[in-house]
Amino acid sequence: MSGKVVDNSRRKFLKNSGLVTLSTFLPLSIYACQPGKTSKIRFGLTTDSHYADRNHSGTRYYRDSIAKMNEFVEVMNREKVDFVAHLGDFKDEDLNQEEADTLRYLETLENAYAKFDGPRFHCVGNHDVDSIRKEQFLSHIENTGIDKSKSYYSFDKEGFHFVVLDANYHADGRDQFYKEGADWQDANIPEVEFNWLKQDLEENDLPTIVFCHHPLYEFNKEGAKFHVNDYQRFQQLFEASGKVLAVFHGHVHAEEHTQINGIHYVTQLGMVDYEGLENNSFAIVEIDDQAIHIKGYKRVSNLTLEV
Repeated sequence: MSGKVVDNSRRKFLKNSGLVTLSTFLPLSIYACQPGKTSKIRFGLTTDSHYADRNHSGTRYYRDSIAKMNEFVEVMNREKVDFVAHLGDFKDEDLNQEEADTLRYLETLENAYAKFDGPRFHCVGNHDVDSIRKEQFLSHIENTGIDKSKSYYSFDKEGFHFVVLDANYHADGRDQFYKEGADWQDANIPEVEFNWLKQDLEENDLPTIVFCHHPLYEFNKEGAKFHVNDYQRFQQLFEASGKVLAVFHGHVHAEEHTQINGIHYVTQLGMVDYEGLENNSFAIVEIDDQAIHIKGYKRVSNLTLEV
């Protein structure tokens, strides 16, 4: 975890919004034992299910993601969370890379995800546009209350603003399609989306959470680049708004948290990895008056983040 940086303008906004009720910011160890915390919102979060009817490869057990998704939805329904979000790479493809088969895998997993009794949302991941195009992916899923043509969007729930971003673009703004040779390490958010985000943050006066499949901070692993190109200007935009509490990502199949200029950046483990329900991975994120609490299930760790 990076060192803590205080952002006074952001704290002033959060205090005025009602999220922060203490005049003095306490360390997390004190937050954990404070009585009378009031939960503002609770939502379910998972990522990188990569469902396909294919044999496992390395740590990825593609077929197991149906049972894992069913378990995720069952827990979220039992816990009565306000909504669920999937951070991308919802489905995968088999070795033949056939469009019809890929659509079938998508429909099968979406049917399981749709059993959640409430609003549900998706980020677009790079594997979601492998042997099908982005418009095909979007037409076969539901983002509750969102037009099916939209791959990036925002919504409000329980006094919070949520932004979903899409980095599956070439540098010139064209949609990526991996069957036509897109480079998965070349993740871009085009100017039109950046301008939309800037306006969205300006028009919103609520504490904000951002979801994006690709990390919006530098993330390199095993010689590969996982982050969005030009991620720095998105960080600067978040910081200038004074409203963004945290940014959640998938993509890297690794668990990491860093804090940059007062904003939390969190990546989550992939659902597809390792065999059986005992290796499932998902979380409930709860925001109260004092912190963001990530309650991990199975392989996901618990984490409390000061806001």
